[in-house]
Amino acid sequence: MTTDQDLPMDHQSATALFAAKGIDVTTNKDQGVIKVIKHPGVDGDRPMIGDRVTVHYTGKLVTGKKFDCSRERKEPFSFNVGKGQVLRAWDIGVLSMQRGEVCTLLCKPEYAYGAAGNPDKIPPSSSVVFEMELIKFEGESLTGDGGIVRRIKVKGEGYTNPNDGSVVNVHLEGRCGDRLFDCRDVSFIVGQAEDKSIPLGVDRAMDKMQKGECCLLYLKPKYGFGSEGKPEYKIGPDKDIVYEVTLKDFQRAKDSWEMDLKEKLDLSAEVKNKGNQYFKAGRYYQAVIQYQRIISWLEIEYGTGEVQQKKIQDYILTSHLNLALCFLRLKEFTQAVDNCNKVIELDENNEKALYRRGEARLCRNEFSLALADFQQVLQVNSANRAARAQISICQSKIKEHHEKDKKTYANMFQKFAERDAKTGKTKRRRDDSTWTSFNGEVSIKQRRRSQDCPS
Repeated sequence: MTTDQDLPMDHQSATALFAAKGIDVTTNKDQGVIKVIKHPGVDGDRPMIGDRVTVHYTGKLVTGKKFDCSRERKEPFSFNVGKGQVLRAWDIGVLSMQRGEVCTLLCKPEYAYGAAGNPDKIPPSSSVVFEMELIKFEGESLTGDGGIVRRIKVKGEGYTNPNDGSVVNVHLEGRCGDRLFDCRDVSFIVGQAEDKSIPLGVDRAMDKMQKGECCLLYLKPKYGFGSEGKPEYKIGPDKDIVYEVTLKDFQRAKDSWEMDLKEKLDLSAEVKNKGNQYFKAGRYYQAVIQYQRIISWLEIEYGTGEVQQKKIQDYILTSHLNLALCFLRLKEFTQAVDNCNKVIELDENNEKALYRRGEARLCRNEFSLALADFQQVLQVNSANRAARAQISICQSKIKEHHEKDKKTYANMFQKFAERDAKTGKTKRRRDDSTWTSFNGEVSIKQRRRSQDCPS
């Protein structure tokens, strides 16, 4: 194996030495990236396209001159492999490595810095050598909560992806642990995979896939079969599952800019009904997808007349109200408030929006804000008995909160008094509103008293 001390002095001899001791890891075997293993990794899995990998590296010219080193910065480098985020040689080389492996890569210019090189560091058309250590790798998270993790086994082709409403043809293999519970070819509409007993996570991954792609999707229960499980597949509640998905073909739905207003309004009626079906069935995430589609189509549209404009506004208001209700059921209260706010911007006295915002704020322990919302509901409709009941709950919660504050402050001041009595050295200074000990060791800002604190 080569070492940092015996690096060759020119590209031709470097290629000969690496070729004798290493392997060509390029797909077309043009010796563009030759790898020599210095320290074997752990047997098992290798990174897949899209995985988040973390490496340490040292870069040198074939003459031995160092131009970059992550270890000297004491900071490893992370990137998504196979996505064109780094040098082509890195994407190729890292995909061939195992966890813990240390190797040296000899890289031709066209796989590294090309004909231009890198000013002040790498001359034009230079071959370079990288020592790479693969520290760790993990799948690409498709959601902020890590509930859908993708690992690409076979990269797809083209530059387009399915969108909501697309018809996709896929091959599915679902596993729970080591057990295969689902294996089939199936077509479904993106956003409506639930109709074919396909979990939400598979549906939501579709817009990231390309034709011909084969990937593994690791799904947490929220994106799998949830707390209900799937009896027909003998899947219990709250189980992690894995789906291998191959996107064989798809037909994209029209994008918003491809439809005229009449098409959007006609389709909105269908999508709204579908969302309502999902809501009634308790499939709130699936309902959210449908209502959000309507808003994306109509939120910047203007009708040609009063009737058409009212129809647009009715769809937008209804969709935001329905979204607020879905998010209340999902306990995502901030998003519920946001959607209610959108309705109130258009209709400040909308009874449902005010009530649902009050519900969400109450669940967020924003008792005074919730109280104001329910009181406004009564101003709009004095016969709303539900709002009157919620007002009583808010008032009770506010009183309970004040009592808790009184106890907290009473205990705090009692501790201060006990400490002062024990030391016998504390005096009050009024000029700077602080408590200061005679020996100058303690300085505490005097707390303002309120009607809720003991006098």
